[in-house]
Amino acid sequence: MVGKKRFALLMAFCFWTIAAAQENINSRERKEFKLEDLEDLLMANHPVVKQAQLLSETAQAEIAQARGKFDPTLKAAFNNKYFGNTDYYNHWNSELKIPVWLAGADLKVAYDRNVGTYTNPETTTSTAGLSGVGISIPLGQGLLIDNRRNTVLQAKAMLGYAEAEQVKQINAIWFAAVKDYWSWYYAYRQYELLREGVQLAEKRFAAIRMQTVLGDKPTIDSVEASITVQERKIQLEKHIIQLRNSRLLLSNHLWNEQQQPMELPDYAIPSSVDSTQLDPNPILLDSLIRQADDKHPELLKLESKGIQLNIEERYRKEMLKPKINVSGTLLSSRRNFNEYIPHYYDFNWSNYKLGLEFAFPLFLRAERGKLKEVRLKKEQLLYDQLLTNRNIQNDIMTKYNDLHAYSNQLKLQVLSTHNQQILLKGELQKFELGESTLFMINSRESKLIDMKLKQEDLIVSYNKALAELYYKAGSRMPGG
Repeated sequence: MVGKKRFALLMAFCFWTIAAAQENINSRERKEFKLEDLEDLLMANHPVVKQAQLLSETAQAEIAQARGKFDPTLKAAFNNKYFGNTDYYNHWNSELKIPVWLAGADLKVAYDRNVGTYTNPETTTSTAGLSGVGISIPLGQGLLIDNRRNTVLQAKAMLGYAEAEQVKQINAIWFAAVKDYWSWYYAYRQYELLREGVQLAEKRFAAIRMQTVLGDKPTIDSVEASITVQERKIQLEKHIIQLRNSRLLLSNHLWNEQQQPMELPDYAIPSSVDSTQLDPNPILLDSLIRQADDKHPELLKLESKGIQLNIEERYRKEMLKPKINVSGTLLSSRRNFNEYIPHYYDFNWSNYKLGLEFAFPLFLRAERGKLKEVRLKKEQLLYDQLLTNRNIQNDIMTKYNDLHAYSNQLKLQVLSTHNQQILLKGELQKFELGESTLFMINSRESKLIDMKLKQEDLIVSYNKALAELYYKAGSRMPGG
């Protein structure tokens, strides 16, 4: 009998020595993966972030396309017909047109040479050709703004829209990543608390089993302790799967510099949280409200749309004017300044071409309809801005209230957990004195684990609500 007791004590000592050594090894292998680490990786390499950053570049490209309408244009054409020893015509026409932003004018430099037996006398020139320097100016429709300037100005307004959309998309992917981080944190804390519960149950089972061998405890206590170990192990296995799944979900946000997906390693653990620091600050609320008024992506997008509609309204008003285009060109037969030609063939006010173009729709139904449509859109946009701003303010206040509620609940939960620990400690002392039962110990301990899980759940709910508060305010919660 004494030999059995010594053997049982020796086995128990070996079991706890090995377990402690394994625990030390595991603790040395663990490495904390903080929220700021996730932020650094996500902002540097995530495909959605990279894609969002292309939005402003796309808008810049559209501005460049619109400005292309003001690029100088060089045109040249040559036609020649020679048949039956007759030079029917020999035509060379070239022109350099330079659009001017101011007044929508076009500067032109041209050279024409039209000779030949059957060339139209109206366009016939000398063999030296005819040079011209002129300008075309719209005096009515298009003087203040035309299609080219309208396109450029609207493209510039779209740059602000694209930048706001970029911020919105980055905020959204960061918010999703933060929620997945805290889900992983909770799954890990569940695993840790349940693993601790299994270890406590195994330790108690080993102690009771030794006492059973020694005859100090009835066999039924050993059976009950064994059942508790089995139940907690089953519970732990379920949460191991949840931990793995939460780790995979968080890994969706991890990419390396080569745009290859990464996986969160098993040795990575979330950072610890000091629940006493989870208390919302009224200054934060005021700051986020002001920031939302100035920089919320949805409001900035609506503001960009408003700028576009203002530009379009100016353009549509301009379309109500009649078209009055005036053009003038000074002419000369000089090819270069070294040759001699009579002065009356040189550039002067006596050698010119003039043009006048006039057009005006009598009813202006299309133009007035377009203008009315733009004004109705502006009115709709005003209502959208009012509603969006009100919804944003209410969302911020709602999330801040949630934050306060979680903070208050967490304070009460911390106090309740502390009191439960005191109850468990007292129950253990009574058990050692023989005044309590194993059932009461397991009940108190299970209740304590549940209360710690509830406390961790409130910590996660608080941090998710904080992330959503920043998101509703149109900004990004800092990782640190």
